Amino acid sequence: MESPNGCSRKTASKDVSLQELKERLAEFARVRGWEQHHTPRNLLLALVGEVGELSEIFQWKGEVARGLPNWSPGDKEHLEEELSDVLLYLVQLADVCGIDLGQAALTKIVKNGQKYPLNPKPSPNYN
Repeated sequence: MESPNGCSRKTASKDVSLQELKERLAEFARVRGWEQHHTPRNLLLALVGEVGELSEIFQWKGEVARGLPNWSPGDKEHLEEELSDVLLYLVQLADVCGIDLGQAALTKIVKNGQKYPLNPKPSPNYN
């Protein structure tokens, strides 16, 4: 299915790789002549703006249950859009910085596992 902005939209759910997102974003920017504007700084500032928009969705809702059972379809769609904006800018930022985001994330999970082991030693009691 082709959307009005020229990107194909799949109707069936599938796993999407970071590589596919990176390639499609690069092509999206290339055909529009936007590459010159996609510097690390500009992408970071755009990412921060999108995180702000994402934060606004939750700002006055208090605690929210997993799965968002009390949210309307429109609210969930808005959340999908803002989460997607954050992800897309993050993927672009990593790309222009030459970072393999998937590998970096896996490495970070390993480091976090070392930093926060399953059975941490009890903290010494200095009382």
